[in-house]
Amino acid sequence: MQPRNMSMSGVVDLAAVKAAQEAKAKAEQARAEAARRGGADAVSPADLVIDVDEAGFERDVLQRSTEVPVVIDFWAEWCEPCKQLSPVLERLAVEYNGRFLLAKIDVDANQMLMQQFGIQGIPAVFAVVAGQALPLFQGAAGETQIRETLDQLVQVAEQRFGLTGLTVDPEAEPGRAPAADEVPAGPYDSLLEAAARALDGNDLDGAVQAYKNVLAEDPANPEAKLGLAQAELLRRVRDMDPQQVRKDAAEKPGDVQAQIAAADLDLAGGHVEDAFGRLVDTVARTAGDDREAARVRLLELFDVVGADHPAVVTARRALARALF
Repeated sequence: MQPRNMSMSGVVDLAAVKAAQEAKAKAEQARAEAARRGGADAVSPADLVIDVDEAGFERDVLQRSTEVPVVIDFWAEWCEPCKQLSPVLERLAVEYNGRFLLAKIDVDANQMLMQQFGIQGIPAVFAVVAGQALPLFQGAAGETQIRETLDQLVQVAEQRFGLTGLTVDPEAEPGRAPAADEVPAGPYDSLLEAAARALDGNDLDGAVQAYKNVLAEDPANPEAKLGLAQAELLRRVRDMDPQQVRKDAAEKPGDVQAQIAAADLDLAGGHVEDAFGRLVDTVARTAGDDREAARVRLLELFDVVGADHPAVVTARRALARALF
């Protein structure tokens, strides 16, 4: 069986992905720093390859795909090409160091999943990003082609959805994250306290700069990322005329900046779903720079709310549908 065309250019306009190499470098730096600090979300290399069945598919694939691209290897014990392909994918999952998660599904034991993905033959490899399935290739494939496809997948996940992957700690025990009391105290506590005081005191410029100072040294610091996102949102809406902003958004549905401003105002007012829905709709009906501006702002608003918020999970899936 010959592999299908493995280019993803028909799924996502990769020409619109800007500064991909820079983003990858920053993501890798963030992962390395988080691993050094013993982050609570660190996994062992053994956790990068998992067996998945129908009962655990939603938890292990769909939910995980909102934080890391999940590559699915459909295989069977009797499939000789699978025995050649699967070890390559497993080795690359470890080599890519958390940029994607490999989920192995035995089609003999999971016929329903095979049918849902419309698989006609194995091996078959798919990816799930933000809840959306993407066919990668079917049949035997060379390692060079596989690497090219994985590189594109990682690039799309980082640039389009802000998914920088998992933090891998070689010292972590498989299936176990470090307990909270095992995580060393960060060296930026005093700076974070100063930033929080500035934010509480409505010194938004000071808070933004303080959080940026922390992130310059510790790019993965979750408290600084959250604080910066909140401070920047409050600074953007500080001088807005809410009535005028909402009037402009209602009268100019095609004005992307008007929709972005209204989304900021929605979120600042606690209307999370409204803010996300407005920007997802804007992404769906625009193209080029306008689409990119709406997408980037949506990712920034995700940071304000936090990746674990149910509305963020739902909006990531909606964004994937709008883009793909």
